[in-house]
Amino acid sequence: MLVATMLHLYSFIPILLSYGVLGMPRLENKDKMSSMDQKYAEDYLNNFYTTTNKAKNTFVDRIKEMQKFFGMKITGSLNRETMTMMKTPRCGMPDVAEFRAFPGRPKWPQNSLTYRIVNFTPDLPRAVVEDAIQRALNVWSQVTPLRFSKLTSGAADIVIQFSPRSHGDRSPFDGPNGVLAHAYGPSTGIGGDAHFDEDERWTNNRAGFNLFLVAAHEFGHSLGLDHSNDPAALMFPTYRYVNTDNFRLSQDDVNGIQSLYGRRRK
Repeated sequence: MLVATMLHLYSFIPILLSYGVLGMPRLENKDKMSSMDQKYAEDYLNNFYTTTNKAKNTFVDRIKEMQKFFGMKITGSLNRETMTMMKTPRCGMPDVAEFRAFPGRPKWPQNSLTYRIVNFTPDLPRAVVEDAIQRALNVWSQVTPLRFSKLTSGAADIVIQFSPRSHGDRSPFDGPNGVLAHAYGPSTGIGGDAHFDEDERWTNNRAGFNLFLVAAHEFGHSLGLDHSNDPAALMFPTYRYVNTDNFRLSQDDVNGIQSLYGRRRK
């Protein structure tokens, strides 16, 4: 990802830098795409598959990288399957291979972390939101020495907010059914903070987008994890509903977070 001199900056930017459109998409003959789809694909790749290596930053290279990440047939062409994956609701963080943490492996220096919810979505009762956030943090504390304490005012390590569109961090949301949320890696200031798109319909069941599942994913980023290419992992970038009763992390998620913080002490 970013070179060493930009590692500190990265934790403050949830979307990779864009180098512009490097060539138009190649379409398979059987998959006619509209000009809007072509533009959508270019923007998607700029957001989630742009690297600092310009030699490997062409449209074809980035399509191949995306197809490889999602376990698709690697063609380098914009086909219907690839377009469908691009339009699947997802996290706003860029994609990387395996469970690797953010570049430089940033982590919190302490195991006791604080969080604060600065505002609440009107989609759910306040108590339901608070419960979802607490349970989402607990999935990580169950397998590590990390502990989380809620604050009602003042500075916190993880600040949680619900906002639509532009919300003060140079990474505006895109409206319903696109990017659901994003979070920042461990650091001072905005580091650790998690933002949720208020244009989505947040729920505590399988309708709309389940807040607990999305929050648990984003808190993985808040703690230092990148995306996983394991479809069974919580840190897989696209949203899918799973039964939240007695939810447990996949082994890939456990391996990733324990590589940063170690195992929970008994």
